[in-house]
Amino acid sequence: QVQLVESGGGLVQPGGSLRLSCAASGIILSTCITGWYRQAPGKQREFVATITSRGYVNYGNSVKGRFTISRDNAKDTVYLQMSSLKPEDTAVYYCSADYGAKNYWGQGTQVTVSS
Repeated sequence: QVQLVESGGGLVQPGGSLRLSCAASGIILSTCITGWYRQAPGKQREFVATITSRGYVNYGNSVKGRFTISRDNAKDTVYLQMSSLKPEDTAVYYCSADYGAKNYWGQGTQVTVSS
């Protein structure tokens, strides 16, 4: 059974930083396209960033220059380093992994940016 588990969410002030982690069981993230998506209340799920098995990265326009996706192959964990956070970054952040023809999602972790 495949399971993705996100961690690292919380409350942070505007301009602050936070690092999210995504760990998996049942699949090896370094062999997947792993991504982060977010969903704010009343809004559609939004693409944040992806990293391929070869390490190619891609970012959504709203987070370019502020967020960094990375992967630790030894820990088989994918991270999302978020900096210069804004109130509009408030959302539930989800980890997603594409493995072959299958797509898996975590349960999400809440990030709230507020003073």
